Amino acid sequence: MNKRKIIIDCDPGIDDSLAIMLALKSPEVEVLGITIVCGNSPVEMGFENAKKILAHMNRLDIPVYIGENKPLKRDYVNALDTHGADGLGESFLPRVLGYQQEIGAVDFLADMLKKETVSVIALGPMTNLARLIQKDPEAFDQIEELVSMGGSFKSHGNCSPVAEYNYWCDPDAAALVYDTLYKNGKMIHMIGLDVTRKIVLTPTILEYICRLDKETGEFIRKITKFYFDFHWEWEHIIGCVINDPLAVAYFLNPDICQGFDSYVQIETEGISLGQSVVDSMDFYRKTPNTKVLTEVDVYAFFQLFLSRILGLEPEKLDILQDLI
Repeated sequence: MNKRKIIIDCDPGIDDSLAIMLALKSPEVEVLGITIVCGNSPVEMGFENAKKILAHMNRLDIPVYIGENKPLKRDYVNALDTHGADGLGESFLPRVLGYQQEIGAVDFLADMLKKETVSVIALGPMTNLARLIQKDPEAFDQIEELVSMGGSFKSHGNCSPVAEYNYWCDPDAAALVYDTLYKNGKMIHMIGLDVTRKIVLTPTILEYICRLDKETGEFIRKITKFYFDFHWEWEHIIGCVINDPLAVAYFLNPDICQGFDSYVQIETEGISLGQSVVDSMDFYRKTPNTKVLTEVDVYAFFQLFLSRILGLEPEKLDILQDLI
C-alpha cells in the first residue's frame, strides 16, 4: 500500500488524542510527526499529552514538536474548562520524560514540506501554519492537502454565538491561512461544527467499545469522563462530541462527509470574532478556497473509528448500526 504522509498539527486535548489514535491505527497513512500549538491546552501541556498518547499506543518513535505558545495577536484563552486541568480529562496519566526535539514545529513543517509530499491535518488553532506562511510561504504552498477541524457554516458556535473555538482562539492565524490559500488558488477542507456536532460518543457506544476491547475501552473512558460531564452541564448532551477524529476519518475516506465549494474568510474583530464567513450565495464572485462540509454519515464514521482503534474487521461490528 502506498501510504500518504501526514503531519498532525494539534492541541491535545481529549478529542485530539482520539484523532491521533485513529491516525496511528490506519494503514493508509504514515504520521511523520506531530506538531503542537497552544489551544485546548497550553503548548507545553499539549506536548506532554501527545507523548502520553504515543506511549499508550507504543509509538514514541513518532517525533513531537513544540510550536507556538500564543496566538498571533490576541490574548491566549485555553479550553481547560472543557478538557480538564491536565488537558486529558483529568486522567492524570503518567508523565513521559524526554523526547523533546531540537527544532520547533514551524521549522519541522518547513523542512518536511520541502522534502516530502505531505498533507496536514490541523486539529487546533492554525497559529503554527500562519507562522509557517510568514517564515516560509513556499513551504506552506507545498502542502498536498490541508484538512482543518474548525469553523462553522450554519451551526451555532461553541465559544460565542457564531464562532468555533479553534478559529476564535486565533482568528488572525485562521484568516491568514484562508487568505493565503485563496491567493495561491488552493483549497482547505473545513470540518466544522455542522458535521462534528453529529459525532457523539454516547455511553452506549463507549460500553460497546469496552465489551469488544476492555483495555482500549477503559482508556477511552478514563480520558473522556470529564468531557461527558462537561457536555451534560453545558449542552445537555448524554455523551460527548468528538470533533477531531472526524477530520482524520474524512482524510481517510472523504465519502464520509459531503459539502460544497465556497469562498470563506475569517472575521478577526468585534462581536463576530472568529466566525467563518461562508459566501454560499457567491456574493463576492471569488474563486472558492474551501470545501465546506455540511453532511456526515455518522454510521460510516463510527464503523471506521471503531474498526481501526479496536483492530477489527468492520463486519465484526454487527450491532453498531443499532447503537447510532
